[in-house]
Amino acid sequence: MNFVEELRWRGMLHDIMPGTEELLNKGMASGYIGFDPTADSLHVGHLTQIMTLIHFQRAGHKPYALVGGATGMVGDPSGKSDERNLLSEDVLQHNLNCVREQLKSFLDFNSGANSAEMVNNYDWFKNFTFLDFIRDVGKHITVNYMMAKDSVKKRLEGDTGMSFTEFTYQLVQGYDFYYLWKNKNCVLQMGGSDQWGNIVTGTEFIRRKDAGEAYALTTQLIKKADGTKFGKTESGAVWLDPARTSPYQFYQFWLNTTDVDAKAYIRIFTLHERATIEAMEVEHDAAPHLRVLQKALAKDITIRVHGEAEFLKAIKSSEFLFGNAGIEFLNELNDGEVLDLFNGVPNFTVAKSEFEAGINATELLAGHSSVFPSKGEAKKMIQGGGVSVNRVKVNTPEDVYTSNQLINGKFLVVQKGKKNYFLIVAE
Repeated sequence: MNFVEELRWRGMLHDIMPGTEELLNKGMASGYIGFDPTADSLHVGHLTQIMTLIHFQRAGHKPYALVGGATGMVGDPSGKSDERNLLSEDVLQHNLNCVREQLKSFLDFNSGANSAEMVNNYDWFKNFTFLDFIRDVGKHITVNYMMAKDSVKKRLEGDTGMSFTEFTYQLVQGYDFYYLWKNKNCVLQMGGSDQWGNIVTGTEFIRRKDAGEAYALTTQLIKKADGTKFGKTESGAVWLDPARTSPYQFYQFWLNTTDVDAKAYIRIFTLHERATIEAMEVEHDAAPHLRVLQKALAKDITIRVHGEAEFLKAIKSSEFLFGNAGIEFLNELNDGEVLDLFNGVPNFTVAKSEFEAGINATELLAGHSSVFPSKGEAKKMIQGGGVSVNRVKVNTPEDVYTSNQLINGKFLVVQKGKKNYFLIVAE
């Protein structure tokens, strides 16, 4: 497999240094991508770089994932308008451990010569003194060269300016490349297009210090077709950690992709072959309402990130909310998963003691909660047959609900009509 050609047809390639493709076509090469441990989980914004390393390994090359324990202490100014808060060593170490575990689910760390490896730049920076750094690294890159970088110019032109800490970031990242080139025979650094300046600083440092050859490749920064930021929802970033973004919410994020974006994302974020994707596109264009691309996209990524069991649970959750799956499905979920499923649905808390005594439908829906604004409205809709509790129609305004009907001893699911859901939580 030609790695560069693979990125090209998938619409991922942005910039590539001359000679890179020829080098990679000669045989196995080593390359790396850096991941910033600013949180204890990666998010879908990191998936482009993860996919790049996956394709790199599948093409027979050796991928290194650099987790930036040292650079995480400095902060990358690329694309940032303000300097970020620096993290403590304890927090960074926790984040590193979590990110390392997530990367293990994507890359093959036991495939022989081209096994993936994880490295932490803190390991080679922790004993590097400031004087050694400015002598061995600083003297090889001029201030003029550093000032010419877009990430630096934009910050210096703004109101906030730039600290010396952030100004030196490109030297620190450049030394990472040099260290891996010298000690791991790493000849290629990859990253998002916003990293081109930092990556090229590394190739320049290698050339000036040891007259060595090193190469650079960047991928497109992913945006939605409407120009908004990819990977963000109203509730924030879409994380790979199920404790931050539930597998159901993760699945729904991909399922709700627009047709235009789905055609781009199916190439970028799945491992389907070109012929398979093109056949899917034809099928999708013939019947867009069936959402063939979105379903294939959501299935592939959800299984890869969370496993098949969580994918099947996400399917069942969707069927429950948007289809006719029975209420008994909720008994398979824990309390957190039930709350995630109904995230964004109006919910009301009712004292558990009310259910122990028994509470009639009118009081439940318009007295102890605000499913209806008034008892009169509640009675009217109940009598019209338009209200269900736990998928069972409420027959009369006097129907009584007790602890026996609580799902997991805690929840009642109320529907007004077919699509308006409410969650009542007994506490």
